[in-house]
Amino acid sequence: MRLASALIIGIFLLVPSRIYASTFYVNANAGNDSNSGTSPSAPWKTLQKVNERRYKSGDRILLRAGCRWVGHLALSSSGSEGAPILIDRYGEGVLPRIDGEGKVENVIELINVEEIEVRHIEITNLGAQSGARRGVLVAVENFGTAHHLVVSDLYIHDINGTNKRKETGGILFRTAGDKIPSRFDDLLIERNIIWKVDRSAIAGQSTEFSRAKWFPSLHVVIRDNYAEDIGGDGIVPWATDGALVEHNIVVHCNSRSGDYNAGIWPWSTDNSTFRLNEAAFTRTTRDGEGFDSDYNSRNTHFLYNYSHDNEGGFMLICTPVKRDPAENLGNTGTVIRHNISRNDHNRIFNLSGADQTTVEENVIYTSPEDDVQALLVSNWDGWSKGAVFRQNTFDVAGTAHYGHEVHRSPDGKYEIEPGWGGATEIQFEGNRYFGRNVDLPPDPNASIDQKYHSDNLDWNEPSFNPAHPENFSAYLMLHRRWMMRLFTSQFGQPPQFGD
Repeated sequence: MRLASALIIGIFLLVPSRIYASTFYVNANAGNDSNSGTSPSAPWKTLQKVNERRYKSGDRILLRAGCRWVGHLALSSSGSEGAPILIDRYGEGVLPRIDGEGKVENVIELINVEEIEVRHIEITNLGAQSGARRGVLVAVENFGTAHHLVVSDLYIHDINGTNKRKETGGILFRTAGDKIPSRFDDLLIERNIIWKVDRSAIAGQSTEFSRAKWFPSLHVVIRDNYAEDIGGDGIVPWATDGALVEHNIVVHCNSRSGDYNAGIWPWSTDNSTFRLNEAAFTRTTRDGEGFDSDYNSRNTHFLYNYSHDNEGGFMLICTPVKRDPAENLGNTGTVIRHNISRNDHNRIFNLSGADQTTVEENVIYTSPEDDVQALLVSNWDGWSKGAVFRQNTFDVAGTAHYGHEVHRSPDGKYEIEPGWGGATEIQFEGNRYFGRNVDLPPDPNASIDQKYHSDNLDWNEPSFNPAHPENFSAYLMLHRRWMMRLFTSQFGQPPQFGD
């Protein structure tokens, strides 16, 4: 009898929470907050009504397509494993739109909640003056580990956050815990359009980054996002372990900040993988690179990325050399492999303080108009130790130099001289040099040809106009296929990721 009762209780506990879930409909044009909200014929009207209610696992909150609200949406309820709370749209027409109008800090706010998915909403937050504002904030503070948070298929544009702070702009994921260590486990930021925002497109922020209290977020995936006309940085994960940043397109970053920003880069992360991303037209030489491996990060991998037309260059690998074991272990173990840099300006690789870096089998194409620093070794509170440049191709239509910093100007440009300055154990092995390469380093088994070797690749990539978000899904598919063809043509086989 006891066994039968236990089996019945066990079966009951396995019944999905979704069976008891409700769907709530919100219609700004035809709703009324006195309605039940549980059918399309009796919808709620305001976001205030949405924000006031507590929700159960598996509940759905659906905003009517074609409607517009002013204000913000903030949930204080969590779902459960296998039964997240879903915020989405219903009906035909353009995406439901929430305008912050610069009057709210965050248009969508998920603080100290978990098991939430947010999809298919248009977001703006444009005020009369710039300020501390964002499209989406996902945050945990003294919460512990927050599981399964999804921010997907959003159209985020026209947000004038302040360019004085990196944590304003499109999407911010933040962890903090002075009492309870806090982080995300299973955070997905996918298929979002971020256009005309200041300062960052997609960025992390964390108090959990220092090595004395290292509590990184896990299973963070940032995939298939498009960012254009960004005041500062494009995509920047913080305090993560094992993050995947895949097939994002980031163009025209650092457009207004006037400070040091780059396209796609990690800050205080371990074991990050950046692959099949495109970073282009990043402005200024403060930093201005398409990609960057940065502070307090270990074992960062850049694989099959495409960098082009960035004013600051292709790749920065940096950290201050002064170490603090309680905070900064340096930047070590970066691997840069099978990437393409085309028409990047000023400098291609800038090695500044990072250690044990591997740069191999990349292809660099420079334009006839450019005089670039193919490798600049610079001083950030000291010099790098240990880097190997192996079997790369430097195809130089203009002029390329190799050397170390002797002077840096306020605009972030460098004057260099041959050699590696105070850097040690910098090796070149079996690289190919075409065109005018000046002050080449010692390189056993190098292949050198003073004639530029023109490429025969298809650079005609698909285009996307963020004013037409309805075309985004088709664009993503075409762009990914084009990138796969590009790398297959360049390296003779399809990209191999080893997973």
